[in-house]
Amino acid sequence: MTVYFIGAGPGAADLITVRGARTLAACQVCLYAGSLVPRELLAECPPDARLVDTAQLDLDRITAELVRAHEEGHDVARLHSGDPSVFSAVAEQMRRLDAAGVPYEVVPGVPAFAAAAAALKRELTVPTVGQTVILTRIAQQATAMPDGEDLATLGRSGALIVLHLAARYVDRVVEELLPHYGADCPAAVVAYASRPEEAILRGTLDEIAGQVKAAGVLRTAVIMVGRTLGARQFRDSHLYSPERERHGC
Repeated sequence: MTVYFIGAGPGAADLITVRGARTLAACQVCLYAGSLVPRELLAECPPDARLVDTAQLDLDRITAELVRAHEEGHDVARLHSGDPSVFSAVAEQMRRLDAAGVPYEVVPGVPAFAAAAAALKRELTVPTVGQTVILTRIAQQATAMPDGEDLATLGRSGALIVLHLAARYVDRVVEELLPHYGADCPAAVVAYASRPEEAILRGTLDEIAGQVKAAGVLRTAVIMVGRTLGARQFRDSHLYSPERERHGC
């Protein structure tokens, strides 16, 4: 049978995709991270489905559950918060399933940074201001970053930078980005995007660390820094330009 890696979205139960919900409803086994995935989503599972909270399981035990379900002839829903393509540890699971000969598919979900942008009511790419978004994190008590992917290097681009898993280390984030973005650069932090407890912090780069600490934000948050967050004066996109129509674009 098949393992389905399903993006559960950023938190709100109704932000799972239609395909994700339909797939979840068709799987006899569901593995989910209880600390991250909203329990309301489990209502989409069949009434007799076997539910496994992976919050306390290591990767080998998770893989064993996936292989076991496959061998028993069951389709498996492996629910991941956000979208499986970013900071999900899906790659390690896929590698193990390849070795075990277990087939799998991926169902994309709404990523946390998209939910944060929606909460801020901002487009992250703005004509003539910024057209690049960098998704990254910092290495603190986690896997080391590859060479050339430290904040000091990435910050030289001046592109909008979105940091996952970094709220605890906001002082370090500010310190490393200040030389490249400047103290007055717009910054924002969105915690628990799309959930009832959502918290939005806005300010400049030299203000945002104090706001984060005052609000007690420690996890389930993204930090955004870049000029597009505060853009007001910019040229309209070429997408809807009369010039584009005249040239048949």
